[in-house]
Amino acid sequence: MSVNQGPSKLDKVLAAANEYKASREKGYREQALKLYPWVCGRCTREFTHKNLSELTVHHRDHNHDNNPSDGSNWELLCLYCHDNEHSRFEELIRYGSTTETKQDVATYNPFADLKSRMKK
Repeated sequence: MSVNQGPSKLDKVLAAANEYKASREKGYREQALKLYPWVCGRCTREFTHKNLSELTVHHRDHNHDNNPSDGSNWELLCLYCHDNEHSRFEELIRYGSTTETKQDVATYNPFADLKSRMKK
């Protein structure tokens, strides 16, 4: 029978990493919330003290250690837009740029004969 002798070495390393991450995030998050209005940079949803925990700081270059004090690498995004941004970035890394594939321009115009229909 095994006796629990406290946290393992792995548990200690993970706890230290999580603590470091939380302290780092607190620093730039507090700065970003002072610099920018509490509005999502994508969907323009507004935030108050009540729901501020749903507003995140996104690093534009995806480098969480690049935290200039002027906030030039940050933008405030709601949880949903932040997840979407990271999903898009992961797809870019995995599959490459999608701008190289040329899409045909839509030619159908649903309002082409609107004037004649209005006369009827």
